[in-house]
Amino acid sequence: MTDTVGLLHPGSMGSAFGAQLRARGHIVLWCPDGRTDATRRRAEDARLEPEALPELVSRSDVLLSLCPPAAAEEVAAQVAELGMVGGDTIFVEANAVAPSRVQRIADCLAPTLVIDAAVVGSPPMGGKSPTLYLSGPGKHVDRITELFAGTDVRTHVLGDSIGKASALKLAYSSYQKVSRVLAAVAYGAAETYGVADELLAIAAKRTTSYLVETDYIPKTAARAWRWGPELEDAAALLADAGLPDALMHAAAATLSRWGGNRDERLDIAEALEALRGERDLSNPFE
Repeated sequence: MTDTVGLLHPGSMGSAFGAQLRARGHIVLWCPDGRTDATRRRAEDARLEPEALPELVSRSDVLLSLCPPAAAEEVAAQVAELGMVGGDTIFVEANAVAPSRVQRIADCLAPTLVIDAAVVGSPPMGGKSPTLYLSGPGKHVDRITELFAGTDVRTHVLGDSIGKASALKLAYSSYQKVSRVLAAVAYGAAETYGVADELLAIAAKRTTSYLVETDYIPKTAARAWRWGPELEDAAALLADAGLPDALMHAAAATLSRWGGNRDERLDIAEALEALRGERDLSNPFE
């Protein structure tokens, strides 16, 4: 079955998704109005069909929103203002936005059916196969799964309610992206003091991600009283090296939520409950 997909908008990820769908025989539309030359080249290379936004919206069986996250609601609002979405058209919100924003987008587009989606991985080109996580009403999610059948985009269904895909994406990317920033400032500090090679040698001894070590969460809570002040000193190190220190201060403030759990034996649920709790943070490590 050939579907017509309206792509909003063909950036590096969107154009690669469009190329995958074109290779499977689907019609992929894009709107060139106000787009950059780089976007135009990507669309041409992916053999996408240019169309004005009203016609793109009215012709599409599926509207796929893959744009900068900050623009996600604006893009949805532009579609809603046209009032031209077909009754059976599915709007796939595939940007890295919070579940609350996905719900606002769904409310804005009602009664159009909105699927919550999230891409984890690199653009599907050069042998790379990202996963498109989907959450929403079953039969409509199945339709999106069928749309990408035979492409390099793998699909994974999370459930019937919107919000799950976007929550998974941000939970993962919050770790992935902030850890990259932390790696940069840590290396910068070590390089400033001439110990960068030694830092890399220490780091190379680890072969797994901290993210999978959930059993360590209670241990972190129990040690927060020591770690918080240490990170404040780490902030001073970064400042002395001319590097941003805000992340260290923020991490210390987060650890302060566990300041009252010194050396306690908590389980994971108890540690997370304490992390969510409201406390007097004026001097939590005394």
